[in-house]
Amino acid sequence: MTSLKVVPQPVRRQVEDALRAAIVSGRFLPGEHLPDRLLCETFGTSRSVVREAVRLLEAEGLVIVHPNRGPFVARLSVEEARDVYEVRAALEALAGEGFALRATVEERAALRAVYEELKAAAQKEVSRDVLLDIKRRFYQILTAGSRNVLATRMLERLLIRNSQLRATSLSSPNRLKKTIKELGVILTAIDRRDAAATAAACRAHVQAAAEVAIGILKQRDAEAAREANGDSVSA
Repeated sequence: MTSLKVVPQPVRRQVEDALRAAIVSGRFLPGEHLPDRLLCETFGTSRSVVREAVRLLEAEGLVIVHPNRGPFVARLSVEEARDVYEVRAALEALAGEGFALRATVEERAALRAVYEELKAAAQKEVSRDVLLDIKRRFYQILTAGSRNVLATRMLERLLIRNSQLRATSLSSPNRLKKTIKELGVILTAIDRRDAAATAAACRAHVQAAAEVAIGILKQRDAEAAREANGDSVSA
């Protein structure tokens, strides 16, 4: 019997990861056009590889492809953002509850270590990319330790969609300081193995982030409306 040979796709994966990171970090802004030529020059690869990466990010909701116009960075509306945060709060509360009940000693220590890393990074005023990576690892440990495979898959996919919003909320002054405090409450509840308190703390953390991010999106929409009205008056 002839075995099928699995052909790795490292270049496509690298471009996919790099494009996702560029969108999440704000290098490519919501609503920005992503023509093939720009992406090929940016990532030094072929048009076919770029288009495959775009298709994958379109499935994640980070990119939207308009007929006859091409791909653009997706722009979340206030209503969509509210929905994302509402579902994320429920899933994250479930993951936190599971972690408090089922995580191993090693996983608890690993979560604490990442939290301490975030606190140290805040003191150094590192880049937003570094902060987002630390938070990504925090959630990886939390979801894995919950031992709920379905919730983990759903939350991982949602966090990709939520990545732009996370970057948006962290851009607000003092949000990082509050984030660290909120995560500290989560860890305290985990240390007590209090599943209900952990779930409540996770939900509160997401709701606080939602309030900041949605406020920024509302301000963005108001500014865009003022600019549009100004253009119409001058015309």
